Amino acid sequence: MAARVLITDDHQLLREGLRSLLENRGFEVTGEAEDGRSSVRLAKQLEPDVVIIDISLPGLNGIEATRQIHQNSPEVKVIVLSMRADSRAVLAALAAGASAYLLKEAAFEEVVIALRVVLKGQIYLSPAIAHLVVQSSVEHWSANPGYVRHGISGREREILQLVAEGRSSKEMAASLFVSVKTIETHRKQIMNKLNLHSVAELTKYAIREGVTSV
Repeated sequence: MAARVLITDDHQLLREGLRSLLENRGFEVTGEAEDGRSSVRLAKQLEPDVVIIDISLPGLNGIEATRQIHQNSPEVKVIVLSMRADSRAVLAALAAGASAYLLKEAAFEEVVIALRVVLKGQIYLSPAIAHLVVQSSVEHWSANPGYVRHGISGREREILQLVAEGRSSKEMAASLFVSVKTIETHRKQIMNKLNLHSVAELTKYAIREGVTSV
């Protein structure tokens, strides 16, 4: 039986091209998502074997989406396909539960190789970035994301991204199905933990730590 794949990227042309290529190689594309939150929902609904996902996604970034997919459905493999080639992104993706990390500049054949590797329960890294993991392991603590060191929770990371993307408290509350008061409480807790005092400072922090690419 063909392996079932869910494609997540905010660029329609990339999704369509990847769908065509995968289907020509015998994979079954069960669905497409254009943002992280939709990917989490469809992964739970469609139960694919593999989710291919970008990091830079609106609303909920690919790393947080990967974390939620892994928590909801540990058997689903996640392949991150990104333009980012820095160690922080690679390690964050692996820590979130990704089974593979590929660069978008990689040849299509590498995507197929990664799919076959993760379906066997193994980890795959693009050769172009594998050395980053080794280097960062040697450096150890300096490579860990700052929000981990400061004890920022998963929900707080979601809110941090939305704040950095310029969403209002009302918009965030509607997106996360909570009250405006809850959003404001979370935002105050984030600022206290990080010792930051304005939305501008939160935005700079979120960009620096790779929470968002805005």
